[in-house]
Amino acid sequence: MAIVSLDPNAPAFTRRYVNLADPRLGAQALEASDEFFAPKDRMLNPEAAVFIPGKYDDHGKWMDGWETRRKRTTGHDWCIVKLARPGIVKGVDLDTSHFTGNFPPAASIEATCTEGEPGSSSEWVEILPSVALSGNAHHYHAIEANRPFTHLRINLYPDGGLARLRVYGQPQVDWSRLANTDTVNLAAMENGAHVVTANNQHFGFASNMLMPGRGVNMGDGWETRRRREPGNDWCIVALAHPGEIHRIEVDTAHFKGNYPDRCSIQAAFVTGGTDESLVTQSMFWPVLLPEQRLQMDANHTFAGEIVNNGPVTHVRFNIVPDGGVSRLRLFGSPKR
Repeated sequence: MAIVSLDPNAPAFTRRYVNLADPRLGAQALEASDEFFAPKDRMLNPEAAVFIPGKYDDHGKWMDGWETRRKRTTGHDWCIVKLARPGIVKGVDLDTSHFTGNFPPAASIEATCTEGEPGSSSEWVEILPSVALSGNAHHYHAIEANRPFTHLRINLYPDGGLARLRVYGQPQVDWSRLANTDTVNLAAMENGAHVVTANNQHFGFASNMLMPGRGVNMGDGWETRRRREPGNDWCIVALAHPGEIHRIEVDTAHFKGNYPDRCSIQAAFVTGGTDESLVTQSMFWPVLLPEQRLQMDANHTFAGEIVNNGPVTHVRFNIVPDGGVSRLRLFGSPKR
């Protein structure tokens, strides 16, 4: 099992918003001017880029990303990406990890909003003017956009390789159409939920719990280190929209010798303040789900056990004492 780590230099938007270019949510690399050395789809891989010495394929050195051939004509290379959901882009990461002598000197990003695939009549808006890139590095850029987009066009000047593209943004959901239902997963990342913070993410990111579907393996979940001191592990989740919770699912898929013994959930309606201030506050939030026993490799559903204190915006998910959880789902009714 690989130990994961968060980039300490990553700006706040990488934690506050969803990666709209995540293929697990439905993002796709649709078209590229060239992908001779490495396919465009590889650029959207949710895992960190890797370098494998001595690995070659029919086109040359195997690289973990999108890489075009050396351009011998005028112009530049580009790739069109369909976002997982229409959304307002808040920031991007142009990651050139492991690309050293073959990274693009510069790149820019354009965006459009269309119901189908972009065509000749599509209106493209520049959301990131040309910026300089360096080799083997993350390039974080905040984006000032005030309307949703469905597709991006990444331009490389003139050619080269991009290991990963991350597009952080706020998915657009018409909550007014969902006001009379109690089956909306308010903890779903694709709806805009996000993890504010977690006390430990040694083996797996807490944000994995908010992904759709069941986890594909033990690495596709939140897993903490073995606790050798009193207390328990926890994470704080900001819901996609304020709402009343009616059903909770805690899925320990694939976690067998390392699932938590118990779990509980606290919740509150939070207005104002900062993400950092929520850590102390959350210890005193009212109980939403009293402590419940968990089983290995199972999806646990709770309904009658829920304490309804009205609409909430945030939850604190406690696992006792430590371990791994694949998915957390909080179904309820959106409230204004």
